[in-house]
This record gives sequence, structure tokens and C-alpha cells, in this order.
Amino acid sequence: MATSAATQANDEALLAQLGYKQEMKRELSSFTNYGVALSTICICSGLTSLFGYGLNTGGPALMTWGWIVVAFFTLMVGLAMAEICSAFPTAGGLYYWAARLSKPEHKAFASWMTGWFNLLGQIAVTAGVVFGLSLMIGATVSIGYDLNYTPTPGVIVAIHIAIAASIGIANSLGPKFMAAVMFVSTIWQVLTPFLIVVVVLAMAPTKQTASYVFTDFENNTGIDSVAWVALIGLLTAQFTFTGYDASAHMTEETKNASVAGPIGIVMSIVMSAMTGFLFILGLLFGMQDYTATINTATGLPIAQIILDATSKEVAIFLMVVNCVCCWFASYSCLLANSRVIYAFSRDGAIPGSKYWHVIHPTLKIPLNANWLACFLYSILAIPYIWNSTAFTAITSIATIGLYISYGIPIVCKLMNPQLFEKPGPFSLGKWSNLVGYISVVWILVISILFILPSAMPVTAVNMNYACVLVGAVLFGAGFGYLFSAKYWFDGPVINVTAEDMAAVNAAQEKP
Repeated sequence: MATSAATQANDEALLAQLGYKQEMKRELSSFTNYGVALSTICICSGLTSLFGYGLNTGGPALMTWGWIVVAFFTLMVGLAMAEICSAFPTAGGLYYWAARLSKPEHKAFASWMTGWFNLLGQIAVTAGVVFGLSLMIGATVSIGYDLNYTPTPGVIVAIHIAIAASIGIANSLGPKFMAAVMFVSTIWQVLTPFLIVVVVLAMAPTKQTASYVFTDFENNTGIDSVAWVALIGLLTAQFTFTGYDASAHMTEETKNASVAGPIGIVMSIVMSAMTGFLFILGLLFGMQDYTATINTATGLPIAQIILDATSKEVAIFLMVVNCVCCWFASYSCLLANSRVIYAFSRDGAIPGSKYWHVIHPTLKIPLNANWLACFLYSILAIPYIWNSTAFTAITSIATIGLYISYGIPIVCKLMNPQLFEKPGPFSLGKWSNLVGYISVVWILVISILFILPSAMPVTAVNMNYACVLVGAVLFGAGFGYLFSAKYWFDGPVINVTAEDMAAVNAAQEKP
């Protein structure tokens, strides 16, 4: 078994072969790397925010069976990504993979588009997670005041900015603190949904029947087509299953990265699938009144389910536990987001790159990238003060943006198998192409589904702005490349020197 020093030397040697020198400290183990992705997915955050959408768009039947369908196809995408991650464990992740798996004449464009979709998708997802947490805190306070208090948009935005600042400060405390937080978070992400479900089922005065939970279909969208509603209802699960690329972005800070990174991606999806399914079942069985739940004064149907099934004091306790869980999710989202900003800036792709790829000399983290991300989360929420639709519109790119960035390197690998001739320790073998094709088809399907209207008639409030935002990124990044980046962006930039390589090789050869 390799010693810690030998593992470190091997990690640095592989990173050098990929073109980068070791700049950050490797403090994450396989467990805590997995914890970053598990915390970023955070089924408590995604399901708490979108439970009401699910109840209105397909209801219990679609929420249960749809979760299984989405979990399966998400696992296919995760497996395809994990195999690539094992061969190329770098902080840049997806955009680096796209470059390495593209022909020379295409690598810069593939890398550029992947990077921008991934970066903006991550920013939108994290802003959404932070905003969802601010709504949870508002709902918890509302329960404390017997539902006689409703936070104003200004208060929600203030909470949002405070949360963004708190995760920024926490992310500025260095790699040892990060590893400790992720250890606690990994356990918290698993225990929280189990705790909520056990308490709700134990205290609920009545319980729904299995027939209701598994077969009741609800449609409050105004859309006549059952098939349409069933398909767009999958968003509840698919939005939750995002962010597992975080394991890849943390590989330059992970020991035995070529194994830990891909395992983190896959295991975070598997664990989230299992805990999420139990979470959905428990809440649906414990729901007391469907109509009261979807029309809740708390603004969050899950909060109403917990309140109806338990008591005011217990509901507040469980919501606080859930809020802590979602704070961990916000923290881990920022971890991954700041590393993407750092890596993309390291290759000169972001305006002001020279500031954002700086590594703090003592902390060994991308401190400037960390605070740039927090600033962006904060300003994205400000329009909510005047227009509740604005924030939803801005963050609507989250799921599609991320999945487009997931799909591009998989497509590149399928088109150019000769460029992936040396897989890493995590290999799918003969199943690689099949898993890749399934992943690409699924990504195409959800990219179409999630730009469709989710309610009729379409108004400025209920319009699905994802198509507008995806088009904006597509044309913005596309024209940016065509008229500017085409002349100076060459994809990932090698920053390792011959002297660096010699030093790394010498360290690797030491007994």
C-alpha cells in the first residue's frame, strides 16, 4: 500500500503530466472529496425548494417514480464523467476534459464553451441554493410567529447576502478547516433527511395510503397534456441532481485524486438517490392535507408538512437542522465554484484573470476567486426586491447550463476515442461507449424539456426563462469566442516547467 508521501508524489506527477504544477494543498481524503459532491447535491436543499413544484406538476406519483427514472439516468452521466475524471484529475474539470478530448482545431472552442456553461451554471445553482436557504430561514421564523409573519423581499435578500458572506468567510479559513467542515457535512447530509422522515412519520396524526403516494397524479399547471406535465415534472429530481462535478474540481486538493475524484462523483449520486427517495416517501406519507400544503403561508410546502405532522417546537427544530444542512451545501457549492473560477482564470479565459487565479501564499486557496463568487451570488439576488420573477429568470440556466457542460466532454470522448487511449484507474471498459451514448441522449432530452413552459397560460411571472438564458450564454460565449477569444484563447495553458517536472519526477522516484 502506498505511503502518504508516495501518494502525494504520484498525485503531483500526474498533475504535472497534465500540464499543471501543484499550487494548492491536498487535504481532502476520498471520504471528504465524496462529501463535497454529496453536500453540493444536497437533496434537502433541492427537494425543500422544489417540493411544491413537484406536488403541483405530477404530484406524488411523479415525484416517486420520476425520482427513480432521473436517478438512473443521472448515474449514467456520473459514470461517464467519472471515467474521464479518473484520467484527467484537474481543478478545471469539464472544460479541461473537453480540450484534451477534442482535435487540435476544435479544442479551444470546445473548452471555451464548456467552461462558460459550467461556470455560469455553477454560479446560478449556488445562488439558487443560497436563496433557497434564505427562504427556509424566513419560513422557520414564520412558524415561530404562528404564521403571522411573512418576510418581505428585502429581508429575504438581506438574509441571502448574509449567507453568501458567511460561506465566503468560512471558505477563507484554509484547507484544514475545509476538510473538517466537509467531514461533518458528509455525515449531516445523510442524517438530516432520515431524522426529518423518522420524526414526521412517528408524530403524524394520520398517514397517506401507499396507493395515494405511488399513484396519485396531480396537475395544477393549466397544461392539458398529461405527458407534457409528466415530463416537465422531472425537474424536481433533475435540479436536485446537479453539482456532483464538484468532486472533479476538488481533485487538485485531494489525495489519490485519480481514484477519489471519480468515486466521489459516483457515490454522491448513489447516496443522494437512496436518501432522496426515502425523504420523498416519508414526507408524502406524512402529509396531512394536500391543499393546505400547496397553499401554505410559510412559502415552503415541506415546512407545512413538518408543521402539520409534528408541533411548532419540533417543526422549528427540524427546520433549523435542515437549514444547517443547506448551509453546508452552500459552502461546498462555493468550494467547487471558486475552483472553477481559479482554473478557468489560470488559463486566461475570464476578464481580470490575473486576479482570480492567485493562490493565497499562506492559506493555499484561491481566495480572490472565492470572494468574486460570493459577490456574484449577492448581486444576483438584489433584483428580487423589485421583481420576484427576476431571480428565477437569472437562475433558470442552472440545470441546463451544468448539463450542457457535462455533455460536451462526453461527446468529445465518443467522437475522438483515440484521444482517450489511456484511461485512469476508474474505467468502464466495454461499457464505456454505451454509458456515454445513454448520457448524451438523456442530456439532450432534459435540455429540451426544461426550456418548455411549465404552466399555462404563459405570463411574465410563470414563464420559463431558461430558453432565454441558455440562448444568451450560447450566443454570448459563442460571439465572444468568434470575435475575440478565437485569436488568443488556446484552451488549457501549461504552467509546469522542465524544472518542475524534474523535481516532481525526483520526488516520485524516492523510496
